[in-house]
Amino acid sequence: MTAPGTRAGAPADDSDELDVEEALALVREPRGDHPGRLSAPAPEAHGERHRATSWHRAREIAARAARARLRRAPVSVPLGDALGLVLAAPLDALTDLPSFDTSAMDGWAVAGPGPWEVREEGVLAGNAQPEPLTDGEAVRIATGARIPADTTAVLRSEHGRTDTQGRLHATREIVHGQDIRPRGQECRSGDQLLPVGTRVTPAVLGLAAAAGYDTVTAVPRPRVEVLVLGDELLTEGRPHDGLIRDALGPMLPPWLRALGAEVVAVRRIGDDAKALHKAVKGATADLIVTTGGTAAGPVDHVHPVLERVGAELLVDGVKVRPGHPMLLARTKDDQHLVGLPGNPLAAVSGLLTLAEPLLRTLAAHPAPEPYTLPLKEAVQGHPYDTRLIPVVLRGDRAVPLHYNGPAMLRGIAAADALAVVPPGGARQGEEAELLDLPWAAAGIEVCFT
Repeated sequence: MTAPGTRAGAPADDSDELDVEEALALVREPRGDHPGRLSAPAPEAHGERHRATSWHRAREIAARAARARLRRAPVSVPLGDALGLVLAAPLDALTDLPSFDTSAMDGWAVAGPGPWEVREEGVLAGNAQPEPLTDGEAVRIATGARIPADTTAVLRSEHGRTDTQGRLHATREIVHGQDIRPRGQECRSGDQLLPVGTRVTPAVLGLAAAAGYDTVTAVPRPRVEVLVLGDELLTEGRPHDGLIRDALGPMLPPWLRALGAEVVAVRRIGDDAKALHKAVKGATADLIVTTGGTAAGPVDHVHPVLERVGAELLVDGVKVRPGHPMLLARTKDDQHLVGLPGNPLAAVSGLLTLAEPLLRTLAAHPAPEPYTLPLKEAVQGHPYDTRLIPVVLRGDRAVPLHYNGPAMLRGIAAADALAVVPPGGARQGEEAELLDLPWAAAGIEVCFT
C-alpha cells in the first residue's frame, strides 16, 4: 500500500532522492549513535535539519525500551499452545525417567543361563507389573514393556532361536543387564531437565510430556493490535479509480505471529484522527502497530495522536532506506506503539527495525547471533543512510534482488534475508550483515503456529 503523501512510483533503487513521505517525516535530535560509528551529515527537509536515529541505534532503543519498563507475569500454558515460548520456570523432573525398568528391544526377558523355558503369555508395553522370572525361564517382551523382577537380560528377537522342544537358545553371548533401560537412567525425580530461558521447541514439548507435564510455566506471547490507516485502501478486488489494495493488512498479522506475537485485533481506521485517537487510547495490547500516517501530510495523524495521548517519542525517524519515517513511542508504562510507513517494503523495514527487537525482548527470546556473507553483486548505497536490500542465499553468497523500492513486495516475497548495506553502498564480494526472515530457516508451519 502507499500512504498518503508518498509516491507510488518511487525509484526502484531508492537511492539519493527522498520520497515525499520521507522528506516530510517529523524529525528530532538523535539520542545517540551506534558505538564506533560516526554520524553522517544529514540532508535538510523544508529548512529543518533531518535528525533521525541511526539504524543500529534504533534497534537498540527498541530492545531496551521493552526491557526497561515491562514486567510481564509468567503464565501456565498447555503443551499444545507452548511452542515458541520461553520457559519462565525450570523444567524439573516430576518422576524418574524411565519410571520403571523397561525393555529397550523386542525379544525375551530371560533369567539365569539358558536354554530357557518360555512362558505362554508375553509382556506388552502398558501392562501391569508382570510375574517375576525364575532361573531358566523366559518371557516374550515388547519394547517399552516393564521388566519382570529377577530378569538377567533382554535377548533380542534376532539373537534367539527355539528348538523342537520349544526351549529358547541364545545365538550369541548375553551380558548381564543388556537391553534393559533401568529406572532413572535419564533422570531422577527432582532433577532439573531444562533451565529458565529455554525456548520451547518440539523436542522440549516431548521431554515435558515424558516427564509428566500437562502445562509449562512460560513468558506469555506479546499481544499486538494492528491499526491499518488510509482511506485509499481496498480489502478485495483489483485497484481502481485511485484506490489500491491493502497489502499490509494481510501481511502484518502472520508476520507478527512469526515473530512470536499474539495478534489480538486488526482494525481498519482509515484517515480518521478521532477514530485513531480512540483506538490508541483504548488499546490494551503490549504493542500497537500502525501503518502509514507517520509523516507530516494533511492526513498523517499518528504524531498528533501520540502527542494528544501524552506518549513519549523514543525514535522519530530512522536513517534507513526504505522506511525512513518509522517511529517508536511509549504510550503507557506497559505499552508501546510502532508506527510503520505506508509503503509495503518500507513497512517491512520498520517491522524488522523497531517491532522485532521490542517483541523479542518482550518474549524473552535471545537476540540472534549476527552473521555476514559476501555479496554476489555490488549494491548502490544511500549517501547518509543504511539500506535494507532483499537477498537470496546461494551457497556462501548473498544475491541481491531487484524490485527493492519502498512500494515493492516482489523482491521481499522471494527473499531469504535482508542485507544491511551501510551508507555509501557495498562492493561485490564485500561482507554484509544479514537479517534472516523468520520463515527462511524454520519453515512456515513452525513459525506461524
